[in-house]
Amino acid sequence: MCFRFAYSKNCTTFAAVFRVIHLIIYMKKLLWIVIVLLVAVLMAVTAPAEEKHKEAMMKAVREYVDEEAENRGFGNNGITQLGKNVVVQAVKTALNSKLKFDNYYLFNMTHVRLDGEDKTLSLGILGHVFTFDKDMLRENLEEATRTKEVEKVEKAAAKEEARELKRQLKEQRKLEKKLAKEKRRQEKAAAKEAKRKAKEKK
Repeated sequence: MCFRFAYSKNCTTFAAVFRVIHLIIYMKKLLWIVIVLLVAVLMAVTAPAEEKHKEAMMKAVREYVDEEAENRGFGNNGITQLGKNVVVQAVKTALNSKLKFDNYYLFNMTHVRLDGEDKTLSLGILGHVFTFDKDMLRENLEEATRTKEVEKVEKAAAKEEARELKRQLKEQRKLEKKLAKEKRRQEKAAAKEAKRKAKEKK
């Protein structure tokens, strides 16, 4: 230990070494802060846009559809290609309407809500989009298909209900017209009868 009145060469050396160590520690901390900031800026700048997520998912969907068609023994003829295009277009429409994009600045994610549950579909970070695996894709496609079928049935039921309501309203209007016509006929007959009676009194 250095005392005020006992200053020596060794004390000076110790103080200099201490300052150097302190400076090195400070520089290391500063370097780590700079590295973290640079990485954060890089992640923020290279976070993929929503369109890139959709493109990556559509690519995964096409690969999945092609693989499923091949596994089930369908040839690559015009009808099979048409069926693939229909499936891909249906998925694209579903993504455009149901896909939710969450931007966390350093990275972003997409998800859909199925049966009241949020399901993550993709993760975007450092310019890359990582999509779901095939099992999850199969599950989501089947779920989307079931949801679409339910919506189709509900739409058909609503259409039938609207048609039935329209028919009932039409019949009701027809009955009201008939009753109004009968009422006018009775009023006319009553007026005619009243005239006849008035004549007879004269």
